[in-house]
Amino acid sequence: MLQADLLIHSARQLVTCASPHGVKRGAALGDVGLIEDGALAIRDGRIAAAGRTGDILRDYTAPVQIDAAGKVVSPGFVDCHTHTVFAGDRAGEFEQRIRGVPYMEIFAAGGGILNTVRATRAASEDELTALALARLTIMLRLGTTTVEIKTGYGLDTAAELKMLRVIARLAEAHPADIVPTFLGAHAVPPEYKGRGGEYAELVADEMLPLAAEWFAGSHFARQGRRFCVDVFCEQGAFTLEQARRVLEAGRSLGLGARAHVDEFVALGGVSLAVGLGALTVDHLDVTTADEIGVIAASDTIAVLMPAVNFHLGTAHHANARALIAAGAAVALATDLNPGSAPCYSMPLVMALACRMYLMTPAEALNASTINAAHAAGMGAVVGSLEAGKQADVLIVNAPDYRHLAYMLGDNPVETVIKRGHRVVS
Repeated sequence: MLQADLLIHSARQLVTCASPHGVKRGAALGDVGLIEDGALAIRDGRIAAAGRTGDILRDYTAPVQIDAAGKVVSPGFVDCHTHTVFAGDRAGEFEQRIRGVPYMEIFAAGGGILNTVRATRAASEDELTALALARLTIMLRLGTTTVEIKTGYGLDTAAELKMLRVIARLAEAHPADIVPTFLGAHAVPPEYKGRGGEYAELVADEMLPLAAEWFAGSHFARQGRRFCVDVFCEQGAFTLEQARRVLEAGRSLGLGARAHVDEFVALGGVSLAVGLGALTVDHLDVTTADEIGVIAASDTIAVLMPAVNFHLGTAHHANARALIAAGAAVALATDLNPGSAPCYSMPLVMALACRMYLMTPAEALNASTINAAHAAGMGAVVGSLEAGKQADVLIVNAPDYRHLAYMLGDNPVETVIKRGHRVVS
């Protein structure tokens, strides 16, 4: 009999989200790898085996065993697009929008992202770290075990580097796996108002080389994490050519590419990002049918964020059904931020994706685990319950995995296991 450290057995449903050949597309996105009366053997922080309870208990023994009878066992969620590091809030703007003021009008008047920039610049590293740790702990309790975190609320060299240092501190202090992304081109800062091209040059020529140098000396690089440069290619933010300048500068430094595109106005950012080999294109609320075809024909992952649509009350949103039908790889994320998505919960994101995007619960779960892991550059390590992968496991107090998207207003996650150790119980 083989020795394990931990056995989880008798699960009513074990959903592995297994995908040994990469991201799930098309019909495969609807297959969660369900095993009834399932079990896991965990050894040295990794999945040793997944299968039916009778088979696992026949082959393995362990000093610690968890009886998951009547419950669902699933991979930990991967939140592949967040802005977790920030100071302040935007509750006042929330009320403005309720009264009918559009988000982009608030942004153009110096609010929105720029409000958060002022608060974040003024906050110390210790303050930002404490605020973000509290957010990560909430996310962990909701089942999120891997988190991508962007800079982008500094918008000057010193403050953007400060955010990178905070992200590194979070990775050392919190159980979740953290993936850093550099988003110096999130908005044009007040001191560059009307001079977006000059600011894009500052990002490309000064900020990105320093960010690349920081990454090369960080524990993220030693762990083999992906480090991407991101840009907000949108009317009122950065033009297509400014976005190209930033992404190409990042590529010349060996960084990956990601892009916020088509949230309000389609500027051609999808074709730009895909043409540069971007890991992801994110938002896609007004993406055309032709551009959906461009994504589907590429390795670039479409990251959709229904909490943004819900919070902003937008009438338009990403056409998930067209993306899936075309064969695009689709992931989901919270876009946690204080303005357009004050949302910690991947189960809520799944629930919204099912109701607003007409994704099935299986598609939403795969998009929140294995596909989201690939969108964070971590698909070989996390996102599914397959032998050899990191043991990031949820025990869900529900009889069916579909309850993760079906139920509203509750946290069904009972136990969170990270690298084989219980971190929430």
